[in-house]
Amino acid sequence: MRPCLTLMAHSAPNTNYFDAQWLDRVSVGLDDDGRHLLMKAVDWAQERLEGAAATTGEPLNRHCAGAAVILAGLGSDAATRASALLSVTPEQGEASGEKQDVVLKAFGPEIATLVQGTRALLRLARVTAQARDTRVGGVDQKEMQRKMLLAMAADLRIVLLRLASRLQSLRWYAESRLPCPEAFAKETMELYTPLANRLGIWQLKWEMEDLAFRFLEPATYKAIAMQLEERRVEREAFIEQTIARVKAALSDAGIPAEVSGRPKHIYSIWNKMRIKNLSFDRLYDLRALRIIVEDERACYAALALVHAMWTPVPDEFDDYISRPKPNGYRSLHTVVVDEQGRTFEVQIRTQQMHIFAEYGMAAHWRYKEAGARGGTEQASSGYDRRIAWMRQLLAWESEHVSAARADSPDDNAGPAAAPVDTDERIYVMTPQARVIELPQGATPIDFAYYLHTDLGHRCRGARVDGQMVPLLTRLKTGQTVEIIAAKSGGPSRDWLNPQLGYLASPRSRAKVRAWFNAIELQERISQGQALVEKELQRLGKTAINLEQLAQELGFARADDLYVAVAKDEFSLRQIDQVLKEPEPVDETQSVPPDIIVHEPGRSSVSKTGKSGVLVVGVDSLMTQLAGCCKPAPPDAIVGFVTRGRGVSIHRAGCPSFNTLSLRHPERVIDVAWGGTGEAVYPVDISIRAQQSPNLLRDLSDVFGRQRLNVVSINTQSRQSLAHMIFTVEVRDGDQINRALAALNELPGVTATRRHQG
Repeated sequence: MRPCLTLMAHSAPNTNYFDAQWLDRVSVGLDDDGRHLLMKAVDWAQERLEGAAATTGEPLNRHCAGAAVILAGLGSDAATRASALLSVTPEQGEASGEKQDVVLKAFGPEIATLVQGTRALLRLARVTAQARDTRVGGVDQKEMQRKMLLAMAADLRIVLLRLASRLQSLRWYAESRLPCPEAFAKETMELYTPLANRLGIWQLKWEMEDLAFRFLEPATYKAIAMQLEERRVEREAFIEQTIARVKAALSDAGIPAEVSGRPKHIYSIWNKMRIKNLSFDRLYDLRALRIIVEDERACYAALALVHAMWTPVPDEFDDYISRPKPNGYRSLHTVVVDEQGRTFEVQIRTQQMHIFAEYGMAAHWRYKEAGARGGTEQASSGYDRRIAWMRQLLAWESEHVSAARADSPDDNAGPAAAPVDTDERIYVMTPQARVIELPQGATPIDFAYYLHTDLGHRCRGARVDGQMVPLLTRLKTGQTVEIIAAKSGGPSRDWLNPQLGYLASPRSRAKVRAWFNAIELQERISQGQALVEKELQRLGKTAINLEQLAQELGFARADDLYVAVAKDEFSLRQIDQVLKEPEPVDETQSVPPDIIVHEPGRSSVSKTGKSGVLVVGVDSLMTQLAGCCKPAPPDAIVGFVTRGRGVSIHRAGCPSFNTLSLRHPERVIDVAWGGTGEAVYPVDISIRAQQSPNLLRDLSDVFGRQRLNVVSINTQSRQSLAHMIFTVEVRDGDQINRALAALNELPGVTATRRHQG
C-alpha cells in the first residue's frame, strides 16, 4: 500500500518535537496572536497524536512539526501553520464520540475549512493507494488526479499543506534510511512536483524531485553526486573568484547588487543530460552565478556589464522579464565564456523577482489584510482574482518538460495551458480509484452513464463513500461512487424530466432518449408487423415472403414497411392490389416483361397520372411519388416498376431506390418531369433554431406569405435548441428556394431541404 497519513500504533518512545527551538523556527514572521494560535494548536495536537504514527512509520507529531516548519519557510500565515498540526488529528469526534467537528468549535470556520480540505486530500491519497485496478493508471488518469486535487482544494493554502506534508514524508524516508516504496516516489514525480512547479514554488519542487529521484534511481543519483563532489573544490574556487570580479565591476559602475553562486540540483542535472544527450563534462551551467539588483533598469545594466566582461554564448540568452514564463517567473538568463574557455551561467533579477522564483504563489499571496502576522481579515477582490488565475494556471493538459529547459524553476515550467473553469466540473472516483470528470450537479445516474451506457440503463441505486444515497443526490468532488445495477431493464421516463433533476449531463439525457426511441421503434415494428400479418391472413396469403413483399411495395426492408403501417403512412389495401392476379389486358397496353430503357426524348415519352412525370416508351402508366425521398421538380428522378402500383418515382441517389435497383435492375426505367400544371409535391424542410416564445408563429408567417400548405410538423427540442421538420406542398424548385431564403432571414434560424432518402 502506498503510504499516507493514517493513524496507527507507534511503539517508539515519545519525543518532544514542539520544543522552544522548534517554536522559534515555526513562528518566524508572526505576531503575538499568531504565536498564541500556534501554541493552542500544539497543545491540541500533542494530546491527540501521542503515540500515533503514519503508515510511513513516522510519528505523526514529528510529521506535523516538520510540515509546519516547511510552511513557515514559505511565509504562510498562522492559520496555515496551525492547520498543519491539526489536519491529521481524528476527524469529527471519531475518537471521543462527539457529534460536532471539534476543530470547528475550537478554532473557528477558517481553520476548520483548511483542515477539512487537507483531510479530503489525504482520503484521496488513501483511496488511490488502496486501489488494485491497474487500468486507473496512465497519463489521462494522472491529469484527472491533478485536477481533482485542485478542485478539492478551494483555497491555495490547502494545496500548500498537501505539498508540505509530502515533502516531510520524503525527508523522513531519507533521514530514517527506511526504504521508500517506488509507488510513493513515482506519485511524487508525477503528481506533486508538477503541481509545485505550476505554482512556482521552487523550494519545494527541487527538494521533492531530488529526494524522489534518489529513491527511484539510487545508482544514478549516487554517481552524479560523486562527480559533483570530485570537482567541488575547483568549482567553488572558480565561483568565488568570479563573484569577487563581478562585485568589483558592479561597484565601479555604481550598481548596488548581491552576487552569489546558484546551487545545482542532482535531478535537474540528470534531466538535462538525458534530454540533451550530454555528458557530465559538457554541462556548462554546473558553474552558475546569480545577481540580484534593485530594479529592472539595473537588471539590463548588469547584463550589459557581464557581456562586456565575458563573451556571451549565442542562442543562450533569455529575457524572461519582458516575456515572463507562464507561471509568472521573471529573470534574465545568459551564458558566457571566460578567457580559459570555461562556460558559466548568469541569472540577473530583482529581489522581488527572486522571492517569486523561490516561493512562487506562496511568496506574496494575500491570505490576510494583515499579511503573515496572524490577522483575521481576508483580502477581498485580489483573493478571488488570484484563485481564478491559479486555477487557470494549474489546469494543464499534460506535463512534458521542455527539451531545452530542464534545470531550474523557470526552465521547468511547461507551456501555458488553456483555461479550464473547474467550478463547472466535479471529479469523483470509482471504487477502483479511477477519477471521472462530470459536470457540476451530476448525479449517480450521470456517473453510471459515463462508465457504460448499459450500466446507466440498469442503474437502480448508488453508494457514495460507502453510504446508500438517492439517485437524485448531487455528487461532490472527491467522493467515491459505487453503482448498484439490476441484471436487466431500462431507464425511467422520469429521468428525462428536468424538473425532477435526475440528470445533469446532456450526454446522459441523449442516451436515455436514444433508449426510449429504440423501444418506441421496436414497438412500432411489432405493431405494424401484426397488422400486416393480420391483413395477409385475411387475404389467405400467410406463406408469402415478407421481405420480398416489402420490396414489391417500394420499401428496402420489411421493418420499414411495418413502421409505415404503424404510423398510418401506408394503406394495407395496397397489399391486396400487389397480391391480386393480373387481369388479361391488351398486349399493346400492358407493360412489357422486359422493359427497354430509351434515352429521354419528347417523341418517346407520355405524361401519366397527376404527378406530371413522363415515362420513357410507355403510355398511360400509373405513377406515384416515393415517400422515402419525396422528389419534386427540378430534382433528378428515376423510376422503378412495381407490381400492381405502376411506376414509383424516386429522387436520383435515393438509398431505398439503390437497394431496389440492385436486386431488380430489370425494373429500372427512365423518367423525366413533364408539364406539371397544378400538381403539388410534398417536400420536407429541416429547420434548426434557438428556442423562443414566438418561433412557431414566425415560421408559420413565412409559410403563409409564401402560400405554402403545411401538411405536417415534427419537432424535437434539446436544451435551448429546436429541430423541426415541416412537410409542405410545392409546385417546383423555385418555390422551395424562395421559402428557404425567407426562412433563413429569420434571426437564429437555419433552414435546409431535407432528403429522407
